[in-house]
Amino acid sequence: MGRMTTEQLSPESILSNLLETCSKAGATGADASYGRSDGVSVDVREGKLEGIERSEAQGVSLRCMFGQRQASVSGSDVSEAGLKALAERCVAMAKVVPEDPYCGLAPAEDLAKDLPELDVSGDGEIATETLERDAIAAEAAALAVPGVQQVSGCGNGWSVSERWVAATNGFSSYRLSGSTGLGLAAVAEKDGAMERDYESRSVRRLEDRPSAEEIGRIAGERTVARLGSRKVKTQTGTVIYDRRVAGSLIGAYLSAISGPSVARGVSFLKDSLGEQVFASGVNLIDDPFRKRGMGSRAHDGEGRAVAQAKLVENGVLTRWLLNGASAKQLGVKPNGYASGGFGSTPSVGVSNAYIEAGTRTPEEMMRDAGKGLLVTDMFGPSINPNTGDYSVGVAGFWFESGEIQYPVSEVTIAGDLPGMFARLIPASDLEFRGSRDAPSLLIEDMSIAGE
Repeated sequence: MGRMTTEQLSPESILSNLLETCSKAGATGADASYGRSDGVSVDVREGKLEGIERSEAQGVSLRCMFGQRQASVSGSDVSEAGLKALAERCVAMAKVVPEDPYCGLAPAEDLAKDLPELDVSGDGEIATETLERDAIAAEAAALAVPGVQQVSGCGNGWSVSERWVAATNGFSSYRLSGSTGLGLAAVAEKDGAMERDYESRSVRRLEDRPSAEEIGRIAGERTVARLGSRKVKTQTGTVIYDRRVAGSLIGAYLSAISGPSVARGVSFLKDSLGEQVFASGVNLIDDPFRKRGMGSRAHDGEGRAVAQAKLVENGVLTRWLLNGASAKQLGVKPNGYASGGFGSTPSVGVSNAYIEAGTRTPEEMMRDAGKGLLVTDMFGPSINPNTGDYSVGVAGFWFESGEIQYPVSEVTIAGDLPGMFARLIPASDLEFRGSRDAPSLLIEDMSIAGE
């Protein structure tokens, strides 16, 4: 039934119906989105197809406003009667909720005009035989690594989604995006102790992904390298975050410069705008226009224009991440970092954020540092947003004389993010893999808690 109704009513008609119903009921503004998605995932085990799953979905979201009151609803019934009921429900809710002094649509002059082509549409449907073949090849490559006993899970898949958005301020856009991803986890054992590690890659297009065999081999080699892990003595020392996990520090920084956090006063950086927060030479860039980027976008979640920007320039905090509401709260102009939106209250987010590469390789950093901890896996970071106090459970490798000596596990590292950012040094091994990328990062004088 769902498929039929989408053919009877075009996506544009679905959205205009919703907005029109809100306007007729007296709403002062409204925005909406209609999306549909399709995808297939396969799982293999012991060289055979174990499961295949296809997922198809569609849905609408609507937000309407009466002055400074707003409400959001969503549903999957896109028949005319279903849309009318959805809109009437949203209107009824918006009339009775408490006022929000900061809500509202973007004014027409703020809206993005020319939307760039970002090449994020992906390959579309990928043959199930191809997914199965690659997954089996990845599993076999992992099992071929001496010491690997089994592969605990190997999955491969593709997905495609379409999203139409529109608002009563005149903004509308359409986005087709697709991706494919292959990942697996390998298991090895030594002296009764099991170790597990993984590798996964998601890309817009298959031609940009490493071979299935390489992904499997990396998962296997990482797992075997962890065998015989030890604890380390509690001490203060140098920590190098491998690029696999270094992006987590970007996330911690983005949370601290988020407009809503700053407006509520729950950020350890709330008084640091325009100040030196990283070491000189450190740049953190947000690039919404990267071709085939996993986080690329043509406009923000309120229809405002986006641009490439340095969120940290030569170590200096240059801007807050603002949507319309947090900008209004802080008494400044929005700057294109609304996220989500169109049918729901926009949050705040970036596109493709990355720390620029430094000049030394991770190996050179290890040599220069002498000894320390190379972190390759992390578990449950704890961050106090008011103070920046930070601790996280990690696993990785202990190095001395610039050389890796043995794997370590059950270690906690701790510090305070303002101090960590100030001492952070990027390595030269930046690789664009997702929407939060960083090279390996060295930070001295970290608390390393072991035994």
